[in-house]
Amino acid sequence: MKEADTAHKYWNEAWGDAAKREDWMKPEAEIASFATRLSPGSRVLDLGCGVGRHALMYAAQGHNVTALDAAADGLAELSREAEAAGLCVDARLGKMDALPFDDGAFDHVLSFNVIYHSDEEILIRTIAEVRRVLRPGGTYQGTMLTLQGLALTHAKLSGGREISRNTWVFDDDEGDKRHPHHFCGTADLMHLFQGFEILRVDTDKPEGGKGGRWRLILERL
Repeated sequence: MKEADTAHKYWNEAWGDAAKREDWMKPEAEIASFATRLSPGSRVLDLGCGVGRHALMYAAQGHNVTALDAAADGLAELSREAEAAGLCVDARLGKMDALPFDDGAFDHVLSFNVIYHSDEEILIRTIAEVRRVLRPGGTYQGTMLTLQGLALTHAKLSGGREISRNTWVFDDDEGDKRHPHHFCGTADLMHLFQGFEILRVDTDKPEGGKGGRWRLILERL
């Protein structure tokens, strides 16, 4: 079977385009909101950091920030932005399912719109790695794709192929969906994150209706 964590190849090209980078420079409101709950000087990992919008935000707040991504061009942009702002961010090139950090190295891990760019096997390894590098009681904030999101994607795109259980590629997409994306229902979500306590879970439309992503805030058990 071909490797399934290939979306970074698309994003590495995107980060080389200034116009595309601009769309990804503003921190998400929900992430900025939860950041206010972190203790001063927390050890934070931005997993799949892209061009570093959240890593830079955490660093500006005085946290000890490490940022990891498999897209070298995104990391280069992050390093340039950090230097220009006088911020300290430890930028690392690496894969999400083999984190080069000690057990319990972090108080908080963020992985926004990242870890579902894989199949189930890689996803399971990645979540185990996230749990390993978090201290007990540490927090995780991230997103996953819902099965409703799969239906929404089918409605927009043709050429979808299920390459393994709940893992799809859409060959006709001009964006990253031509690379593997993993979708999950409620039972799968609970199983994947069984090593965590759920602090908050909702979807893009918590008031009801179809939402494409799970939004998670968890505590490491």
